[in-house]
Amino acid sequence: MSTSRDPIVIIGAGAAGLLAAIHAAGRQREVILLERTPDGGRKILISGGGRCNVLPAALDTGRFVTASSANSMRKILRGWPHDAMRRFFEEEAGLPLRVEEATGKLFPVADRSRAVRDALHALALARGVRFRGTTEVVGLTPTTDGWSIAIPDGEPISAAAVVLATGGLSVPQTGSDGFGFRALAALGHTIQPTYPALTPLTLDPPAFADLAGVSLPVMIRA
Repeated sequence: MSTSRDPIVIIGAGAAGLLAAIHAAGRQREVILLERTPDGGRKILISGGGRCNVLPAALDTGRFVTASSANSMRKILRGWPHDAMRRFFEEEAGLPLRVEEATGKLFPVADRSRAVRDALHALALARGVRFRGTTEVVGLTPTTDGWSIAIPDGEPISAAAVVLATGGLSVPQTGSDGFGFRALAALGHTIQPTYPALTPLTLDPPAFADLAGVSLPVMIRA
């Protein structure tokens, strides 16, 4: 059973989980961030070819497409304006950014994705978030006035509120193994079918295997 002293628990310490923890901190309730890997942010480390493009240099809400409500998408994007996002990273997280003119993207000046992950992690800790790495969540059960979170070794964790930020199921090595979908389905939510969105093209036989890992600016016309 949840009590007035129970924390807000965020499951998953990727980009979404870290930002949720940062913004939830300081609201008169403890914030606990649970992460199945030792350090979290594994997808951040591999994004942008290891450099992590943090934001676009400019944001055009009309270029975002959704199968859900287009109006809701616009509200989400306008709820945290682009200039406010950049100020957050540069001023609050202490992560200076630069524009890569060729791509129109904002990268960390350090040109390393680890700088992004470490800056978010440090800010979360500075705001009082309690990080628990190597903590796998195996079950999520609603209680009368909160949630009970099951972990393999130890007593269940009681929470006043839970943020599920476990990612998808595209890269299990980073912790994204589909747990979030399974947990939501068990709670009665409908899960839309998933499909690859960013994936390499493969040929059989692999005619261009020797070119694997080579990046070039190209244009393909059909």
